[in-house]
Amino acid sequence: MIYLELLWTFFKIGLFSFGGGYGMLPLMEQEVLSHNWMTSADFLGFVAVSESTPGPIAVNMATFIGSSEAGILGAVCSTLGVITPSIIIILLIVAVFKSFLKSELTASALYGVKPVIVGLILVTGLWLGVRNFLPNLSSFSADGFSLAALLITAVAAAVYICYRLIAKKNMSPIILILISAGLGMILF
Repeated sequence: MIYLELLWTFFKIGLFSFGGGYGMLPLMEQEVLSHNWMTSADFLGFVAVSESTPGPIAVNMATFIGSSEAGILGAVCSTLGVITPSIIIILLIVAVFKSFLKSELTASALYGVKPVIVGLILVTGLWLGVRNFLPNLSSFSADGFSLAALLITAVAAAVYICYRLIAKKNMSPIILILISAGLGMILF
């Protein structure tokens, strides 16, 4: 039954993903492709639509995928599946672990997870960019050397260097937005 399959699949995605919606995308793509619900190109199209639609990207993706597979009821099942683990975890934390959240060990653990989440989001953004702008790049690898991995590392290093330079100059966010808009218009 497709409705239960959608509910269970997106429940697993919601349960085993960390880092928010962008952290869910690789696992979501793996699950969607393994069920043959869509192609990788279709998945990237859904990501683009989900990013431009108001709301969390994971919920939007689940809704769109469920709708494309099984209509409105499929969308409801997928959406419920992806949000239910978070709701359960939050209710458990509030009900049972209130004092646990006040401990210094928990605060340290949550502080340590933040860089991992930032890394997941950065890698997902780079992964989407490489797959979108250079779709055939994955075929250029030999003897454990991957051109895609090299490109992702170079882009990450460039972003870090730009961040450090901007932080030193203490530039206004408005100027940064205007520069980014100008570069976007020139490059695209």
